[in-house]
Amino acid sequence: MSKQRNVLAEIKKDLDACVGKKIKLRANRGRRQVMEAEGILERTYPNVFVVYLDKQNAVRRVSYTYADVLTETVELMIGDTRIGMVETA
Repeated sequence: MSKQRNVLAEIKKDLDACVGKKIKLRANRGRRQVMEAEGILERTYPNVFVVYLDKQNAVRRVSYTYADVLTETVELMIGDTRIGMVETA
């Protein structure tokens, strides 16, 4: 269990360093629905992070948990770097 907490803390730390940067988001919304969008990582909180989307006719802000990134329900890209990739050794 402590290893999982460390991974979640690492994801949060990575996202903390990227607040205010442009981010690409791909989120699995269930039933084969996938949302792809670009936005700005607006803020991080202890359990969630908020992304401000660039879309005009849609929801302006979305929030996800760090566990969503860990389970790959949400994929985040900043430039060419993917956030939350877990190395298995």
